[in-house]
Amino acid sequence: MKISFVTLFPEMFEPLKASLIGKAQEKNALKIEIINIRDFSQDKHKKCDDYPFGGGAGMLMTPQPIYDAITSIRGYKKAHKIYMSPKGKTLNQAKVKELSKFDHLIILCGHYEGIDERIIDLLIDEEISIGDFVLTGGEIPAMALADSVARFIPGVLGSLDSTVDESFSDNLLEYPQYTRPQEFKGLSVPEVLVSGDHAKVDEWRKQEALKITKARRPDLLR
Repeated sequence: MKISFVTLFPEMFEPLKASLIGKAQEKNALKIEIINIRDFSQDKHKKCDDYPFGGGAGMLMTPQPIYDAITSIRGYKKAHKIYMSPKGKTLNQAKVKELSKFDHLIILCGHYEGIDERIIDLLIDEEISIGDFVLTGGEIPAMALADSVARFIPGVLGSLDSTVDESFSDNLLEYPQYTRPQEFKGLSVPEVLVSGDHAKVDEWRKQEALKITKARRPDLLR
């Protein structure tokens, strides 16, 4: 998969060089491309924002640099183009799996009070939010989206089985996990997990997942 980030602040994507995402790029399991919107500004000062028509607080990102930045990307017409926006549909695991099936994602990161609506009309396939709150820009949401999607790409995780039994699989939060030592600070691992009875372990995990989901996210059970 290829992911192209379109941004005013390319330096914010340094974290993608680390950990499993960085290793995936080294193995060519994932290709990351950073497009600097300012490189396409026709303003002599590389300005990419202006006052909104009709008045209002703040500034808007102007359409020309964004349009030219996106259309400069090789294969942009076939790519799935996303704008990170508080107005978008909230990201969930089902959407993550759906996005992981695309060969190429282009993710536009907004700033200030947002972008000119005509960019959305002309180029964007869908708007996505990571929650009901507002950040200073779209770079952190874009990285969160890319990280979650990348986990489903072969070669990123050690095993794709890691994506099966985890939170939001079957609309449940994940059951508690334990490792060595068997006792720590007076707390012991549940006996069933060291019993060797895999059927009982599976049932315990299912019940714990249901219990945690009911307590913390009952909306998922609905």
